[in-house]
Amino acid sequence: MKTTAETMKTMELKSNKIDLKKELAELYSAKKDKVKFIEVPELQYLMCDGYGDPNNSQLFADAVEALFSLSYTIKFMFKKRTPSIDYAVMPLEGLWWSDDIANFSMDDRSAWRWTLMLLQPDFVSAADIATASDQLQKKKNPKMLSAIRFEKMIEGTCAQTMHLGPFNTEPETIKMLHNTIAANGYKLTGKHREIYLSDMRKTAPEKLKTILRQPVEK
Repeated sequence: MKTTAETMKTMELKSNKIDLKKELAELYSAKKDKVKFIEVPELQYLMCDGYGDPNNSQLFADAVEALFSLSYTIKFMFKKRTPSIDYAVMPLEGLWWSDDIANFSMDDRSAWRWTLMLLQPDFVSAADIATASDQLQKKKNPKMLSAIRFEKMIEGTCAQTMHLGPFNTEPETIKMLHNTIAANGYKLTGKHREIYLSDMRKTAPEKLKTILRQPVEK
């Protein structure tokens, strides 16, 4: 049985758990059928690039595995080093585009290019990631581990909304997003971003929650 002091210490550690989705609530929340304009500051991510249809691409699956494996290795490395530092691993995000925008079609996804990303806390450094990567390589060594890079980026002014439902119904939501952007005097810039708030493996398609974000400028 834990002593009162031990119980208080456990409660203190739990209360200090960092949740970036809450700290950056404006960036990781949205409402269906409503577009909001936000300012996205400089943030840092683990990133992995690829191409092709994500539904049948082993490359996509390997990238997801490597990103999450490395992110959890970093998280537990910090927790072991400093027990008071604990944080939730962030949801998967993706940038989507095509070298020829005319080929970016929901019907033919073979020409799609993507960058998958996981946000990292600002106290995580390149040296920390290198150390965690070495640890992971020795234990598991996921296929795409060597392809992961650590990079900072600023999206600036963006418009975003919530898409509810399967991915193949996104075009209607994207059209609404783009129409609202134009109606407010903005034009599209940068790459289409998706933030996957739901676990794709465990969530029914009709219940999937995906934030759609588009950088804009006037």
